[in-house]
Amino acid sequence: MTASANLAGLGLELPPVAVPVAAYVPATRVGTQVWTSGQLPFVAGSLTVTGKVGADVSPEDAAAAARVAALNAVAAAAQVAGGLDAIGRVLRVVVYVASAPGFTGQPAVANGASLLLQEVFGDAGVHVRSAVGVAELPLGSPVEVELVVEA
Repeated sequence: MTASANLAGLGLELPPVAVPVAAYVPATRVGTQVWTSGQLPFVAGSLTVTGKVGADVSPEDAAAAARVAALNAVAAAAQVAGGLDAIGRVLRVVVYVASAPGFTGQPAVANGASLLLQEVFGDAGVHVRSAVGVAELPLGSPVEVELVVEA
């Protein structure tokens, strides 16, 4: 099955690529790789949730936000790659988690992004990953997701 078919099977569509909130582009191609800027969990122009994970936001809600941010990153990558099905493999994922002091569950939050990528791309969605706890993220977002894909 194609990534497009898998996405439709999940009842999802690629969202419009988020308009950058500063001076950068959503994604760029370097040879056969597409690198995305950090993508936030925007739906229809608004963040799905705000706050720090482990204080204001539950790990489960943060994982759901990471899933949304990953879908936004896939949309940005697909726009540069020539479409969703032009993405051959997910290579690397970085998930930043705005973490309350003492919160150490960043890997579980990042699974929201990783599992979506595996559901959409199958074996080609298995990737290397970093899950990083940070003090703050843009606009109060609890998560931010970056991708590197092969196209």
